[in-house]
Amino acid sequence: MAIETILLAVGAGDTDRLDRLAEETIDVAGPTGATVVIGHVFTKSEYNDALDNLDFDVTAEEVSGDDVARRHATVRDIVKKLEEADVDYIVRGAVGDYADELVALAKDIDADRLLVGGRKRSPAGKAVFGSLAQEVMLESPCPVTFVRADTK
Repeated sequence: MAIETILLAVGAGDTDRLDRLAEETIDVAGPTGATVVIGHVFTKSEYNDALDNLDFDVTAEEVSGDDVARRHATVRDIVKKLEEADVDYIVRGAVGDYADELVALAKDIDADRLLVGGRKRSPAGKAVFGSLAQEVMLESPCPVTFVRADTK
């Protein structure tokens, strides 16, 4: 199975693992020539905050999740790393439940691989708070690579 499209899930909580996410993505996308779709999901509250913080003129036009994601600092940092590695990319943003929207995006773009970041969490922590990465892994239509931040 050829890898043509990679969904790289990034969010505000991924700042401590951006280098690893970029490195792992480039390691797959570079040799395969795959296009990377950088997916950023916002809750409705995060979306509204981002509209305010990024000075969008919401009276002039409707602002899509894609528009907000393109201007988000986390996405801009990943874009810079992909451009330096000469990897093709597209930015997609969505508003809603993180896991549901990432799985829907993976289906929509017919992703061949999904990369998601996460942190180590105890079994009790997963039971109480849930795990976005675990939910995505269980529901994803394609193989998922879990990228953990460096533990140095």
